[in-house]
Amino acid sequence: MTTSDDTPVIATEEEITSPAPPPRPLFLDRARLEKVLPWIIILAFFLLWEFGSRVVLPLFTPRPEIVLPAPSAILPAMIEDWRAIVQNSLYTLETTLIGFAIAIVVGVAGGVAIGSSRLAYAGFYPILIGFNAVPKIAVVPVLVLWFGIGTIPAILTAFLISFFPILVNVATGIATVEPELKDVCRALGARNSDIVWKIGLPRSMPYFFASLKVAITVAFVGSILAEATAGNHGIGHLTSYAAAQFRVPLVFGGLIVTAAMGILLYYIAAWFETRMTGWATRGMDNPVAGY
Repeated sequence: MTTSDDTPVIATEEEITSPAPPPRPLFLDRARLEKVLPWIIILAFFLLWEFGSRVVLPLFTPRPEIVLPAPSAILPAMIEDWRAIVQNSLYTLETTLIGFAIAIVVGVAGGVAIGSSRLAYAGFYPILIGFNAVPKIAVVPVLVLWFGIGTIPAILTAFLISFFPILVNVATGIATVEPELKDVCRALGARNSDIVWKIGLPRSMPYFFASLKVAITVAFVGSILAEATAGNHGIGHLTSYAAAQFRVPLVFGGLIVTAAMGILLYYIAAWFETRMTGWATRGMDNPVAGY
């Protein structure tokens, strides 16, 4: 390399060995994109919904506001009846969380009991699958006969529909401990209970938190199903009452609030998963690792 007066310029050792600076991203780096992308998709979803309700749906039905009201029509209905939505949403959230908490206790205890015994795993698994295959809408009338209309059927339905994923995942995590690892522990003097509590249970934690993210969302299905069938409070009762009066925007408003609560609780469970089982996943592949 030479200058304008043909004087040679020798590069220093630091200039030769130092790596080139990484190119700056054109828009957003991956971490920021992961945080922004969900909001972009949600916004695009509502814009597409608005376009379909205002432009496309009127081509097929004369009453599009009854079939699928636009978000711009749902928002005023939610603002008008915000007090009823808030009260019923809190009621549904309370019953769902109570049923979900019971499901965690029963699911973990049952998973430990079944997963730690090969005989219990083989004996109880078929009946658990059969019980889970029963539609919970068929169980709600039975719960109403037993406990009457009110809160208890909603809590029990949320429990019944959400405990199975927790139980199965915890049992699977404990039952699939490598036989070689068990043999090594026994050779070192460990008892079966030590293997379960000190190896099997920690090993099942990624399975447990994965099941929580599934169970918390389906728990809302159970509580709202019971509220719509035999309840006098909650989002399920509110949407049934609004549908009977053909207040379709209010019905969709209740559904949107339910979806928001499910997303919030999902991310809370994912946050705990990241903090407690970060060793089992790569942080760069976890969508909530930075939260």
